[in-house]
Amino acid sequence: MPSPQAISPETPPAQEVLRISQLAKTYATGFSALKGVNLSIRRGEIFALLGPNGAGKTTLISIVCGLVNPTAGSVSVDGHDIAREYRLTRSLIGLVPQELTIDSFETVWDTVSFSRGLFGKSPDPRHIEKVLRDLSLWDKKDNRLRTLSGGMKRRVLIAKALAHEPRVLFLDEPTAGVDVELRRDMWELVRGLRASGVTVILTTHYIEEAEEMADRIGIIHHGELILVRDKVELMRELGRKRLSLQLQQALPRVPDSLQDLGLELSPDGRELHYGYDTRDQGTGIEDLLERLRAAGVAFRDLHTSESSLEDIFVSLIEERQA
Repeated sequence: MPSPQAISPETPPAQEVLRISQLAKTYATGFSALKGVNLSIRRGEIFALLGPNGAGKTTLISIVCGLVNPTAGSVSVDGHDIAREYRLTRSLIGLVPQELTIDSFETVWDTVSFSRGLFGKSPDPRHIEKVLRDLSLWDKKDNRLRTLSGGMKRRVLIAKALAHEPRVLFLDEPTAGVDVELRRDMWELVRGLRASGVTVILTTHYIEEAEEMADRIGIIHHGELILVRDKVELMRELGRKRLSLQLQQALPRVPDSLQDLGLELSPDGRELHYGYDTRDQGTGIEDLLERLRAAGVAFRDLHTSESSLEDIFVSLIEERQA
């Protein structure tokens, strides 16, 4: 699969809020964490960055947020270079780290207000109140952080990141360690942030999270961005469908006359599975059914299923490792 095209500095994409050009990072040990990454993030989108552990996700985020210096390349936020205009660009970015890094003895109100001041913003109690209400934290504003549940502490981290009114919000594993119900609440919260004009970039190990929320998907592997696609387009281009046939009688094995079709027989011999590419003009299903009849294989029911984003992600990584 071809690598994403390099971004020309002279022709920025419309409505671009973040541009990463030829970004590389090599540590003193010689380990190359990033290798010439090019990426453009659109204003007001939800972008999911996927990749296995050690792929370079955290390094990429850390460079954009000013926590790590790159070896080569450049990053601009809303047209401002992060190296030349550090203070300005840092004020445009909010970061929600994966770890719960908060002062246990501060109140919710004080810690969120303090975060706003760190970026040189004047006090704005109305904005802090709005953020806390939007995150269902208003009734907890006077609580000390050590008294909150893990889910509420994660909401506080988001509130801290939003306190200075950033235009770009990075969420590093935003639902790690939270239950399914709270995870879905967080999905709704992220959609609300996008609706308010905030660009959201998230990393996640939950593939269904990216499939549920993201407008676009990026996959990084061994420091290289191997794919960037609109989610719908990705699912359409790389997705495969699977036809499952429930047999009237169990088969000990796939008949010799059907071996060339790539059929899979279930362990109990009662189901045959046939995979086909939705992009092909002919799926081969009509030929399959005719040959099943000729082979005397009768079925009582059939249904189709489509590849999930997880299937696509796993196949891309396996292809790279092959």
